[in-house]
Formats: sequence, structure tokens, C-alpha cells
Amino acid sequence: MKFRSAPVMAILGVLLLAAAPALLSQGLLNAAIQMLIAVLFASAYNVLCGQAGMLSFGHAAYFGVGAFATVHAMNAVGGAGLLPTPLLPLAGALGGLLMGAVAGWFATQRTGTYFAMITLAIAELLHSLAPHLKGLFGGEAGVSAMRMPSMGLSFGSTSQVYYLTLAWVLACLALLYFFTFTPVGRLALGLRENGHRLAFLGYDVHRLGVLVFSISAMFSGVAGGLQVINNEAANYVVLDAHLSASVVLNTYIGGVKLFLGPALGASIMTFFGYAASDLTQSWLLYQGILFVLVMMFMPEGLAGLFGAAGRLRRRIGTARFVPVLLACMAAAALLAAGTAFTVELLQRMFSQDYRAMAGANPSAPWPPIALFGRAWPPSAVLTWLVPALLLALGGSLVLGVRRWLCVLSAREEPDAAPGAAVTGTPGSAA
Repeated sequence: MKFRSAPVMAILGVLLLAAAPALLSQGLLNAAIQMLIAVLFASAYNVLCGQAGMLSFGHAAYFGVGAFATVHAMNAVGGAGLLPTPLLPLAGALGGLLMGAVAGWFATQRTGTYFAMITLAIAELLHSLAPHLKGLFGGEAGVSAMRMPSMGLSFGSTSQVYYLTLAWVLACLALLYFFTFTPVGRLALGLRENGHRLAFLGYDVHRLGVLVFSISAMFSGVAGGLQVINNEAANYVVLDAHLSASVVLNTYIGGVKLFLGPALGASIMTFFGYAASDLTQSWLLYQGILFVLVMMFMPEGLAGLFGAAGRLRRRIGTARFVPVLLACMAAAALLAAGTAFTVELLQRMFSQDYRAMAGANPSAPWPPIALFGRAWPPSAVLTWLVPALLLALGGSLVLGVRRWLCVLSAREEPDAAPGAAVTGTPGSAA
């Protein structure tokens, strides 16, 4: 049933993505383009991290090199000739592949923490050199370009850019999925589980690592190229360590064990950043809290929740599963509301504007804080009692659900057979 429904869900997802320009505003459509690019970048990174087990802290280098290769190609060929505008991400793929082959040869000489530190050092070296290499990276101003008409399309509207991005992302995801079934993809799993065993069997582990690294960097370069086509510019910010950290967070939040796990994490976190950055200055803190919670309580990522929910439903039945699901959703809402209330209240209390307002009249009580449509006096007990009650109710629901599931599991265990404790043979007592 699982394998029969997967193609249907994939087709429905593609149809929904294809209908997005008719359903979304221009602002949301731009966010959808960024979401697709983040999905491809996270999926490309997961080839190296999730499939081959090599944690890279500097993958923005290959995203950035792909971006600059694409912007230079846009200026050189003008969207015509052998490299029209729809094929410009091929320049990003080539740039990412070459940079990944060179960097991968050095980085894969070591494993574990040393590998991660080498990738970080390479990315930081490139990021620090970029402002000084103005011929390649354009200095602090970066390099600009324009999307040129090609193949009967002007590429002047957001919808056309969206469909171009969607086509490239779907094609790359299909290739990455196919790669997981190739001999190299299978060997990458062995590289993650036991590289010493692969070397003992006669495989060149270093060459395999460089190949997987290069493939991951190539598709990261495609994501960088799509970013340039969307923005029509590139500067050294695309090489920043923040981008490397973001792809690590997105990949692990979604789940590295499932193919579409990083895509789920990238989609959720990109949309969260788009929506929350306009509402609060602490949105990065919420992102960090979510990452910590996922790593502590959901090591398989958010994508693993679906599998866990399915296993729980089969074990306890649908009639019992629905109340559990509703209780978990209510607990998550209460905990999120209590956390947001506390964070926003403290953020406003320690802001420079509020401290200046309170310092203007030290003898007067602290001024109330406007939050969620009303004023909250910091000195009032009710102000701090509200988030405390929300967190307490959410935590109580979590503990109650856990105890209920433990009781259900205990009831479902089969009773021991009457003679199960007898381990000897019939004549052993004689």
C-alpha cells in the first residue's frame, strides 16, 4: 500500500506545484521560488551528509561558485547560442562540479570531525578571498546580469521564472533519486556505515568519497544558478557561513534518513523564515529551538513523524489514534504559544527602546509592553502567569499522552503462558 500510494502522492504534489502561480500572490510566488531552490540545495547536500555520512560545514562554497558561474555565463552568452536562458543552470552545475572535485580531493583525505573542519576552512577561505577578487566576484557590489528572452519566452514575469525553477528542481530531484539506486549510490551507503570495511573489500574509498562529494557539489551549483536566474545578481554573500549552516539545519530538521526529508525541512524552514521574519525579530531563535527539539526528541527529523504516526495507528487502532493525535496537536500548540509569549515578552523587555523608555522616569513603574493586542505590565503576576500556565498545560498533556500510550502497550502485551517459566525437560528433575 505504501509503494502504491507514493506515486499518486508524488503526482498530486507536482500538480499542486504546477498550479501555484494561479493560487499565490506575487510575494508568495517569490517565496515559493526560494523554497524550491532551498529544497534542491538541501537534497544535494543530503547526498553527501545523509547518504554518504560526511558532514560538511562549508557547502555554501559550491552553491556560491555555481551562482557566480551562472551570472558570468548570463553576461557572456546573453541567453542565446548553445546556452540559452533555460539551460544556464548547466554553468552552475559545471562550476559546482569542478570546485567540488578540487575541494573534495583535499577534504576526503580525512573523516569525521577533521573532514567537517576542512570543508569549513575551504568555504571560509573562499568567502574571505571573494571581496578581493573583483574580476571573478565583483567585490562588495557583486556581479549583475539580466535574464534574456529565449525559446519564445521573455522570462520577465515571476511565473515564468517559477516554472523554470520548478522544472529544474523536479529534474534534479529525479536524478538524485535515481542516483540512490546506482552502484555508486549503494557504495555511498557503505561509506556511511563502515568505510574501513569497504577499503578491506578492495574499493578505493578516497576516490568514492571524491565522486560523491563532486556530485553533491554539482547539484548545489545548480541551486546556486537558479538563485542567480531569480535574482539577476550574485555577490559574495552567497558564500557566507550562514548559508552553510542553514542547509545543515534544513536537512537535519527534515530528516537525513529519508530521501524527501531534507526537502520537507527546507520547505518548512524557508516558509517559516518568510512568514516569521516580518512578525518578530527573534525568528532565528525559534529556528534554533526547533532544531534542538528535533535533535533531542525526533532524531529521524520531521519526516520521521509520518512513519511513527503510521506505526502507532496500526498498533493501537484508528479509534484510539485520533484522540492521541488531537492531544499531541493541542500540546504542541500550547507549548508553542507559551514559548512565543515568553520569548517576545523578554525580547521587548531587553530591547534598547524599552530600556530607554523605562530609564526616562526611573521612579515610575515599568511601562506596559504591547503584545498580542493588549498591554502587559512586566511587574504584574498575570503577565508571567499566562505563559507559565500555557507551558504547564502543554507539558501535562505530553506526560498524559505518554502515560496513556504506556498503559495501552502494557495491555496489548500477551500474557505469559502458564508453563513458560518451566525451562527443563520432563525428566530433568529426576
